[in-house]
Amino acid sequence: MSWKQPVLRSDREDAVYRILMIAPTPFFADRGCHVRILGEVRALQAAGCEVTVCTYHHGRDVEGVRTERIPSLPGYRKLSAGPSNAKYFADPLLLARTLGVALREPPDIIHAHLHEGALLGRFVRAATGAPLVFDYQGSLTDELSEHGYLDRTRPAGRLFEGLEGWIDGGADVVVASSGRAADALRTRLSHERVRTVLDGVDTTEFKPLSGDEKLAVRARYGIASETVLGVYVGVLADYQGIDLLLESLGPVLADHPGLQVLFAGYPEEAYRRRASELGLADRVVFPGKVPFEDTRTLTAAADIGLTPKLSATEGNLKIYNYLACGLPVVAFDNPVNREILGDLGVYASFGDGVGFAEALGQLADDEARRQDLGRRGRERAKTELSWDRAAECLIEIYQGLLADSRRR
Repeated sequence: MSWKQPVLRSDREDAVYRILMIAPTPFFADRGCHVRILGEVRALQAAGCEVTVCTYHHGRDVEGVRTERIPSLPGYRKLSAGPSNAKYFADPLLLARTLGVALREPPDIIHAHLHEGALLGRFVRAATGAPLVFDYQGSLTDELSEHGYLDRTRPAGRLFEGLEGWIDGGADVVVASSGRAADALRTRLSHERVRTVLDGVDTTEFKPLSGDEKLAVRARYGIASETVLGVYVGVLADYQGIDLLLESLGPVLADHPGLQVLFAGYPEEAYRRRASELGLADRVVFPGKVPFEDTRTLTAAADIGLTPKLSATEGNLKIYNYLACGLPVVAFDNPVNREILGDLGVYASFGDGVGFAEALGQLADDEARRQDLGRRGRERAKTELSWDRAAECLIEIYQGLLADSRRR
């Protein structure tokens, strides 16, 4: 039984809804999951909602985003993606902080990110009576497997799969960031409890640059003005296909002396060393961690967007940013990328690193095709892929859940 009944913000005039977001991660840390959280927060705020994000002690405060943090955990400063034993201590603290906020300011909706957030959200729902929305960005078991944390074929892996299914089933609505992920969820959850809310992009921030602006940004990174520049912006990890692409770039770069590739992200040191071992140090650039605010101009200063991500179910947020900046996109051919790009993508067979590199080389040779795809991609980003569209979908979900609460 709930301790309290939710106070419906829709019955008051000062905001549409009061949203309590649970983010068991060091928000904000300049990577994909955090960009989705921030995009949703800002769009919901613009729609009149009051949003509070409960998160870990570290991470960067974002102006205009109300953030509640747990007490500092000595020694836990990891910002990159992936599991950490410190989460066993951080998550109970996050539950305590979230409950404190929820009981002080009862939310209309609990909006939980990641599986740990959905688990904590069940306790907060029991305490407040507010409906729970789980923002699903991919399989927990897949993530742990990709990071080498467990083998899904062994008992621990099967245990985590069972735990993941139990968490998924505990939310009132599960919001998937791709249609492929939603289809997978519907194999074990009722269809009406699974909704798709694609990622988005702010096209007033991510946009093409003028010629002089582009040259100035390139100069900061040591990129010549006449270079055809392919760019990857995101976490640097094996599951993102960075290793696969790096091992395949040599022949294409040798055949295209005017082509250069920049990988913006972290952790970069091992990849920088590997590029040097492959003899690519002068053609492949690793500037390291780039603040999210700077990724807008860096992306727009490139000619081609690259996304060799190997997950077939997770969303692919960087594609939205590439499109908004007017870049053609080279991607592996899978349902998630097809859902975003449609006929605008330049595709390689899934997992074919050599084919991916060759597609990059072909696009580098065809300026007219690059310009056509870039123009059409920018238009699609403006008309179909905004965060405002995502917020409209979320508010519709909230309205349905609160209507059900009233009827009950």
